[in-house]
Amino acid sequence: MIQKKELREYTFIVLGAFIMGFAIKNIYDPANLVTGGVSGIAIIIKNLLDVPLWLTNTMLNIPLFLAAWHFKGWSFIRRTLAATVSLSLSLYIIPEIPLMPDDLLLSALFGGIVSGIGTGLVFMYQATTGGTDMLAALIQLKLRQHSIAWIMQFLDGAVVLAGASIFGIHHALYAIIAIYCVCKLSDSILDGIKFAKQAVIISDRSQEIAELILNRLERGVTSVDAIGMYSKSGKKMLFCVVSKKEIVLVRDIVKQVDQKAFVIVSDVKEVFGEGFIEAG
Repeated sequence: MIQKKELREYTFIVLGAFIMGFAIKNIYDPANLVTGGVSGIAIIIKNLLDVPLWLTNTMLNIPLFLAAWHFKGWSFIRRTLAATVSLSLSLYIIPEIPLMPDDLLLSALFGGIVSGIGTGLVFMYQATTGGTDMLAALIQLKLRQHSIAWIMQFLDGAVVLAGASIFGIHHALYAIIAIYCVCKLSDSILDGIKFAKQAVIISDRSQEIAELILNRLERGVTSVDAIGMYSKSGKKMLFCVVSKKEIVLVRDIVKQVDQKAFVIVSDVKEVFGEGFIEAG
C-alpha cells in the first residue's frame, strides 16, 4: 500500500513532468528550440516526419526502460517510469497553444524558467524523465572511466548539434540559453528546499548570546572551546544552523549583546535533523 509520504512525492513528480510537457509543447517546439534529451529528438522528428511529440518520447524510452530494468532492476526505474509516462501523457493531452514562436529570446528565457521548475520538482524526488539520463546510466556500465554526468552532457550536446543542423545555429544558440536557465532554476529549487545558514560566533559574552538564540529562535547552539592565537586566551565559539530568515535575528541578537563579537555567516546546502529536513 502506498504511504502518504510516497503518494505526495509521486504527485510532485507527475506535476513536474506536466510542467515540463507544457514547456516542450507550447514553448520549445513552436520556436524550434532543441534543448537536448529525448524531447529534443522528438522536436526534430516532428519537424521532419510530422510524428507527434508524445509518440516519439514514448517509443524512444521503451527500449531504454527495458534495458534499464534488465541491468539495474525495478528500484532504479520506478520513479523515473512515473515521470516519463507523465511527460508523454502531458505531451498528448495538453492543448497545443504556441505562446511566443517568433520571439526566440523570450521563448528561451521563459521556456527555461518553466521547464526548470518542472525539472526541479522531478529531480527533488529522485526521478528523471528517462531519455538521455537513462541512456547515460546504461552506457556508463561499459564506459566506467566516465561519469554519468559527462556521458549525459555528451549525448545532450549531440542532440543540440543535430537541432542546429536542422533549424540553424541561431536557434541552437538560443537553445543553450534555455538549457542554462533550466539548470539554474532546477538547482535553485533543489537548494531552496534544504537551504540554510550557519553562524559561527566568537564573543566574550557567548553564554548570553546562546541563551537568547535558544529562547527566541528555539534553535540549538553548540559551544566549542577555542584559543585566540594572538591573545593566547581561551574563548567559547558558538555554532548554530538556522533558516535564511532567522539569520537576520541571529545578527540582531549578537549586535544587541556584544558589538565587538566576531561572526562568520555562510551558506549550508543541506541540513538534516530536528527543526530541518528529516533524514531518509
